Amino acid sequence: MTSPVELAGLRPRVDKALAAFLAEQRTRLTGIDAALAEVSDALEDFVLGGGKRLRPAFAYWGYRGAFGGDSDAVVAAVSALELVQASALIHDDLMDRSDTRRGEPSVHRRFEHRHRAASWRGAPASFGESAAVLLGDLALVWSDELLHVAGLGPAELGRARPVFDEMRTEVTVGQYLDVLTQATADTSLERAGKVARFKAAKYTVERPLLLGAAIAGGPAEVAAAYSAFGLPLGEAFQLRDDILGVFGDPSQTGKPAGDDLREGKRTYLIAAAFGVLGEAERAELDAGLGDPEPDVERLRSLIRDSGALAATERRIDELMSASLAALEAAPIDEDARTVLHALADAATRRTV
Repeated sequence: MTSPVELAGLRPRVDKALAAFLAEQRTRLTGIDAALAEVSDALEDFVLGGGKRLRPAFAYWGYRGAFGGDSDAVVAAVSALELVQASALIHDDLMDRSDTRRGEPSVHRRFEHRHRAASWRGAPASFGESAAVLLGDLALVWSDELLHVAGLGPAELGRARPVFDEMRTEVTVGQYLDVLTQATADTSLERAGKVARFKAAKYTVERPLLLGAAIAGGPAEVAAAYSAFGLPLGEAFQLRDDILGVFGDPSQTGKPAGDDLREGKRTYLIAAAFGVLGEAERAELDAGLGDPEPDVERLRSLIRDSGALAATERRIDELMSASLAALEAAPIDEDARTVLHALADAATRRTV
């Protein structure tokens, strides 16, 4: 069965646009200093070496749903979302001290290993962390540049710009709220839900849809329908991510088993468990969160036996029902509606 991301040849078109843009950046960087080839290598490997391409797909089909015609310039413009994603993931891995991403060393570990292998001066870990901050920043800078050079007309770009800017602000402050929630050990469902919305839900589905609608010049009712569809779907996407972060198979996720437990993530899944566990079990779960070597199976059992896993699955179903009802009522192109339904399934039924 064809993945919805492959329809209209979208994935290879996105990859082609990204590869062409990154090749131009390589020429620019190596013209400054040959040592910057390593920066190009790392970002090319990260951006082109994997990823679901869901964000460009939601933006493209949001554009088509608002009755926009197929366009390579639009494909290149929505590909900029992959550079926003790269920035967020590089920084996220650094903040979480994650060793791997998609089965490969995370960017800060990659540059830490480079420092150690070359026997450079200073601390290898500090060098890797500094490099990851800068490469994540560079990916975010380049996302803006790709949007501008993609080939959109002035009116299209003018409509897209506010949505793109708002999205990047939201994901950044959402990331801060995630860090704050871990530091304060906040286990409320209200805070977990807010982090899920701003760190992931809005910039994964809702804002890409609105970006596509804005480029197409879609009317206000289309934008409203996309928000009603995209926000609950984005939350369901993040809840699936939270489940995979605890119960996912490392051979599929590319990250160690129970990685969110090591990182001390206070997700909806964890908040749901805290809400029903007894005092002793709650203390045990709290002690295990953030432990570099937790008893993953024991913590999984606590979460599963509390009913939190089942409750989170029910919440995903509730969010999906609301999302798909909004999609069904949306005043959009029928072919796009079909693809958006398939993308919604792909986003929430995934195992990676």
